[in-house]
Amino acid sequence: MSTILCIDDEPSVGVTLEHTLAEFGHQAILASSVNEGLKVLAQQSADLILSDYRMPDATGLDLLEALRQQGFEIPVIIMTGYSSIEHAVLSMRHGAVDYLTKPLRQETLRIAVTNALEVNRLRRENDEFRRELSSLRGPRTIVGESEALRSVMETIAAVAPTRATVLLEGESGTGKELFARALHEQSPRRDQPFVTVNCAALPEGLVESALFGHERGAFTGANARAHGAFERAHRGTLLLDEISEMRLDLQPKLLRAIQEQEIERVGGHQLLKVDVRIVATTNRDLLAEMRANRFRRDLYYRLSVMPIRTPPLRERLGDVPLLTEHFVRNAAAALGVKPPEVPPETLELLQRRSWQGNIRELANVIERAVILCRSGQLLPAAVREAPGVGQAAEVMAPAQGAPSGAPINLKELEHIAIERALAATSGHRTRAAELLGISERTLRNKLRPGAKVVEE
Repeated sequence: MSTILCIDDEPSVGVTLEHTLAEFGHQAILASSVNEGLKVLAQQSADLILSDYRMPDATGLDLLEALRQQGFEIPVIIMTGYSSIEHAVLSMRHGAVDYLTKPLRQETLRIAVTNALEVNRLRRENDEFRRELSSLRGPRTIVGESEALRSVMETIAAVAPTRATVLLEGESGTGKELFARALHEQSPRRDQPFVTVNCAALPEGLVESALFGHERGAFTGANARAHGAFERAHRGTLLLDEISEMRLDLQPKLLRAIQEQEIERVGGHQLLKVDVRIVATTNRDLLAEMRANRFRRDLYYRLSVMPIRTPPLRERLGDVPLLTEHFVRNAAAALGVKPPEVPPETLELLQRRSWQGNIRELANVIERAVILCRSGQLLPAAVREAPGVGQAAEVMAPAQGAPSGAPINLKELEHIAIERALAATSGHRTRAAELLGISERTLRNKLRPGAKVVEE
């Protein structure tokens, strides 16, 4: 069922539209003027607008211009009792998707509404595909047959049809986003948007706007209304990636949005209803963060309605051969070369590693080996010499000369690990954070004054 805003100053037309659209399976919201219609849109979303061309306060063209200025991307069908080719052309030039003449014939209206809704769906779907393609380097899918992986997939299959909030907990590189997408694809929301917000990558001053959107003039540079992640994910799934990085002062507002399914844009004064399924991920122990007063207790319990742990690669080493084959095929396709063979001795070597960087580290190692492959086979030397392999273990090794029975100062060990990670990556902060299994923001907060890093 779609929500359709009908703007017409004739009450009889509004009533007729309401009944007719209900027969088509849609919900109609009536407004008698352009200003009233814009007020409705400030409080709730609509999938389509049916608007009269001539009204006392403003015309349909004025409506189209107001929608453009305020940042709305809603298809509009213009209706008129004064059939005119000039009006039709003007309406289409200003962005209307169709033009209907009164009195409206039921079948003509049904076709126009169906086509407009389909265009809108395809537009949203295309936008999502573009966002995904810009962020993906290649095909990404869940690969494996291990018991640990099967257990997670069975849990996802059980929880996907529900509205329950899901918390995916696991180390960096275990594929938490892929599991979140699998959950979305198996849910009744599969045909609706899947929107991702990386809480660790958002600039601190723009987190609230990214989540809830903002009104025009809300802050310097806000030249038009912008829809936040909650609005873009309406009727779909919102993935809050690395939720532990969410600012403490914004957590109450996030909690309210999740509980009440209501948001308020930055600079706005109207509560907007949304229908969003929340999935959150974290590579930290949120219980420990909660006890340290870095994460709200009520938000934690709201997010962890259904906690799911994503297994590290060392717990599913039996999947390494399948994952290796998958990554070899993807890397070869990207390079436009024939996939090299992977001999048993190479697979055996790969299965003996602890893979501190998990699947992401394995993918990087295989990609480099395929790039450098010259013999048609991925020999053991190609993966043994790859940068990063074994480095994580070296980073976390005890300091040289430390007596085995000496008391352990965790803070000092943390600084040692950070210094070694920076040394191993030539001071590159992003790669050092990946090596340590933490976010770049966390690493930045833990750096000692004077630490040598590469400015990025």
